[in-house]
Amino acid sequence: MRSVLMAAGYDAAGRGRRAAEWEPADFGPNALAAGDLALVRRRSRGALRRNSIADTAAEAFTDNLVGSGIRPQFKAPDEGFAAALSDWWQDWAECADADGVLDFYALQALVTRAWYEGGECFVRLRPRRLSDGLPAPVQIQVLESEMVPLDQQDGGAAGHTVRHGIEFDAIGRRVAYHVYRHHPHEIDAHGAGGAGGDGWRTVRVPASEMLHIYLPRRPGEVRGEPRLTRALVKLRDLDDYDDAELVRKKNAAMFVGVIRRALDGGAVPAVGAPIDESDAGGLGDETEERAIEPGTFTVLEDGQDITFSKPEDVGGQYEVFMRTQLRLIAQAGGVLYEQLTGDYGQINDRTYRAALNGLIRKVERLQAHVLVAQFCRPVWRRLWAARPLDLAVPAGLSDRQARAVAWRPHAFRYLHPVQEVDAAVKEIEAGLASREQKIAERGGDIREVDAARRGDRARNEE
Repeated sequence: MRSVLMAAGYDAAGRGRRAAEWEPADFGPNALAAGDLALVRRRSRGALRRNSIADTAAEAFTDNLVGSGIRPQFKAPDEGFAAALSDWWQDWAECADADGVLDFYALQALVTRAWYEGGECFVRLRPRRLSDGLPAPVQIQVLESEMVPLDQQDGGAAGHTVRHGIEFDAIGRRVAYHVYRHHPHEIDAHGAGGAGGDGWRTVRVPASEMLHIYLPRRPGEVRGEPRLTRALVKLRDLDDYDDAELVRKKNAAMFVGVIRRALDGGAVPAVGAPIDESDAGGLGDETEERAIEPGTFTVLEDGQDITFSKPEDVGGQYEVFMRTQLRLIAQAGGVLYEQLTGDYGQINDRTYRAALNGLIRKVERLQAHVLVAQFCRPVWRRLWAARPLDLAVPAGLSDRQARAVAWRPHAFRYLHPVQEVDAAVKEIEAGLASREQKIAERGGDIREVDAARRGDRARNEE
C-alpha cells in the first residue's frame, strides 16, 4: 500500500529508468541574465551575421510584424482637428530618428529586428531645443541591448535596487536605466568602448526617457532573450552538415587522374638516402597536402600512394532531412517554413491559408502587446505632451477624446481577393461588421477612403 502511495502522481515526476537522468536545473526568471544570456546574445548576433537562414528568419519576422509600418489613425470627433494632428504627426515622423537616417516607420522595423536578434531593444526619447526647428522637440534613439549592462547590480539612489542595469524603487517600479555612453563592443581609434574608455562608464537615464521593448516569458523577468535561442545549436549544426555535404558532392564530381611511377625491378627506395627538404614535391614533407582540381593528373613520387575516402552518400534523404530541420527552425523563429525557405512546393492554397491564419493570430498578439504597447503608445504620449500651441484641445472635447489614436498595422495581402472581398461584403450586409471595421482590418482609415471616393465622384461628374 505504501509503495502505491509513494508512486509519482504524474508521469513527468517519475524517477524510473527513463527519467533517472532527467534533473533540469531550477533557475529563477533572472538567474541566467548576468551569465549565460550575454553568451546567447553574442551567438544570436553571430548567427544572423553569418547564417543566411537566421538572417532570413529575422527579415520575415520583421516583415510580418511591421511591413511598411504600424500607422496611427487619429480618432478625435472633430475631423478638422484629427486631420491637423495627422499632418503634424507625418511631419514629425519624417525626422523622428535622432541619427537622421530613418523615419518613424523604418524605426519600427529597426526596433523589431533588434528585439528579434538581441532579445530586447531600448529606445531613448531625446529632448530637443525649440530652436532645432523640429515639428516637436523630441527624437528617438534606438539602442541595442548591450547598452544596458546585464551585470550591473549597484549604483542606484538610496532605497532603490539595480538589477541587470535597471533601477527599481522600493515598490518595484522602474525609475531609471544605467546606460553606457558608447556601445561597449564598438571599436574606434581609442580602442574598445570608444572615446578613450569613456564608453565603459554608464549614465543614469530616468525611466521617463527610456522605453524597453521585449517580451517577458516569465513573471518578473526583467531582460529579454533572443528569439532564436532554442534554434541556435541546430542552426550551427545544420550549417556544418550542409557545408560538409556540399564539399562531399564537390569532390565527388571531380574527374582527376593519378600517375604512379613504377620502381625499377620492384626495388624500394634506398634507406638512409639524403632528403632534400627544399624540394616541395619530394618525400621530405610527410605532411604535405595536395589540392585536387578537376581535369588534372597528379604525379606521385616513387613509393607514394593515394587513397580516396568514400563518405556515405545520403541519397534521397538529403531533401527530406533538410526540410524537417528547417521546419523546426522556422517554428522556433516564429515564421512559416515557406517564408524561411521560399519553398511552396509541398503546400496548397488551403493549407497555406490555415497556416497563415495561425501566424496572423500570433503576429497580432505581438503587435499589440509589444510594438504598440511598449513603443508606439509611449512615443505618442510623449509627442502629445510636446505638441505645438496651435494644436490645443478644441472646446467641448476632453484630453482623452482629443488624443485618441488607433494603431493600424500593415495588412497581409489577400490570398484570394475575389473570395475575401465577397466575404467582407456579406459580413457588412448581414450586420456582422461595419465598413469602418473592415477598412481598419486592411490598415485603412474610413475617413480617407470616403474622402477619396468623394473625389472620384467629383472627377467623374466633371
